[in-house]
Amino acid sequence: MALQPGTQAPDFTLNSSLGTITLSSLRGKTVVIGFHPASFTGG
Repeated sequence: MALQPGTQAPDFTLNSSLGTITLSSLRGKTVVIGFHPASFTGG
């Protein structure tokens, strides 16, 4: 799913090293999200 710059991202929840994080709980803050699909897969 590609978003245009300035478009509000849809809400979602992720598990992180800090616990469960919901994007909507960060509303009003600058958020940078990076995905690393090969991390921890051994390949």
